[in-house]
Amino acid sequence: MRIRTAIFAVYVGASALGLALMMALVLRDVRLRYVESMRRTLGDTAAYMAAFAAPVSPDENWARRLELLPKNADLIRVFACDPDGLVLFDSAGRDAGVTYQWNMFGGGRAASENYTQPNVAVVNGELRVGSRVFAGDKHVGWVGVGRRLASVEEGVRTARWRLVIYIGLIAGGMIVLGWWIAARLTRSLDRLAAHARRVRDGGSHVPAPPKSRAREIAELGTAFEEMREALEGKQHAERYTQSLAHEVKAPLAAIRGAAELLDEDMPPEQRRKFLANIRSESARIQRIIDRLLELSSLEARKQLRQAETMAAAKLAQEAADVVRPACAARSLELKLRPGPDASVCGETVLLREALVNLLQNAMEFSPDGGAVVLGWTVAGGRVEFSVEDAGSGVPDYALPRVFERFYSLPRPGTERKSTGLGLALVREIAHLHGGEATLSNRPEGGARAVFWVPAAEL
Repeated sequence: MRIRTAIFAVYVGASALGLALMMALVLRDVRLRYVESMRRTLGDTAAYMAAFAAPVSPDENWARRLELLPKNADLIRVFACDPDGLVLFDSAGRDAGVTYQWNMFGGGRAASENYTQPNVAVVNGELRVGSRVFAGDKHVGWVGVGRRLASVEEGVRTARWRLVIYIGLIAGGMIVLGWWIAARLTRSLDRLAAHARRVRDGGSHVPAPPKSRAREIAELGTAFEEMREALEGKQHAERYTQSLAHEVKAPLAAIRGAAELLDEDMPPEQRRKFLANIRSESARIQRIIDRLLELSSLEARKQLRQAETMAAAKLAQEAADVVRPACAARSLELKLRPGPDASVCGETVLLREALVNLLQNAMEFSPDGGAVVLGWTVAGGRVEFSVEDAGSGVPDYALPRVFERFYSLPRPGTERKSTGLGLALVREIAHLHGGEATLSNRPEGGARAVFWVPAAEL
């Protein structure tokens, strides 16, 4: 189960239980509150009618005054009693002449002698509220108001359904809110997992881990990044140490063998040959170390240092000018295939070095008198530089490995190999600028290298 689903399920379960308990309590209390509200309304009505009917003298027929009031027997029933409970007036014409028991108002005569508040009783399913009628200081009777409890059931049911609907809407809103909260809480975890997969898939220039407002997730991201950097640093040192030891082993063996032979007597020409071999292998070791240090420096960098905007045409022209003398020495034609006006943003030295490496690689695999073409296009918000040669192309088995460190193919004619770091350096420069480098064979023959970086925003 996903953590988002678990959080949502716990939230919904707890909310549902709380809402169910609250609904049970509220629905149980609705009737009591509704009856209490009706009792207060009837009490106010009884007190008003008692004041309205109050006679000036005890002998006055005060009950007749109630006949002047508007009657609505469908809602409430108004009645008047003498002090002994004999009904003198009944607006419904039902209980006139009937004697009500004193306990209908919650107590006998003695218990009610000094009671001035309305008295309440439920008799035969009717809520009755009575208020004393005084003539001066003498108690002369009661005025009561009654309403059947059955008449309020519809109102109670309506109120209960209204509460159910409101609580249902609140529950729906809480469910939506709960899913949003669960998704919000786990979004940072999903982004952190995606970041971990990017690290797993390779590439030394992986963006920083996503930030989160949740302190625990932010600390997890920081700890993960520190762990990654520590592991990468250790693996980086081990990898380069092993690679350097492997690559310099052959030239060192050649130097040592030549040095041992120089101790022997030999013709001067042969001695010069061995000395040239020592110089050549020493220069090769120097090139390997220089390229390796440059590649290591690039892989350790997290961002560009001095980014500037440069026109693609100018960048291509400068790279072509660097290799043009070497092309002329081998009778190679270097062509520029102009593309649309575009600019790139990055470190000019690195971008130019990447193009120079691609041009030099194309030169080394091109036959004498051939042609090397450098061009660029703009598509999808990026500038794509392409370098094409007319050589024999790259063997299928080598295509997946051409960007690996120290992987190199023998050059046509000489069968010598390069340091195997040029294309690896090109890819690292592309990654540092947020781009990529690829190499493929052309259908018409030769190879085509593509180096693309995002176009600069105008």
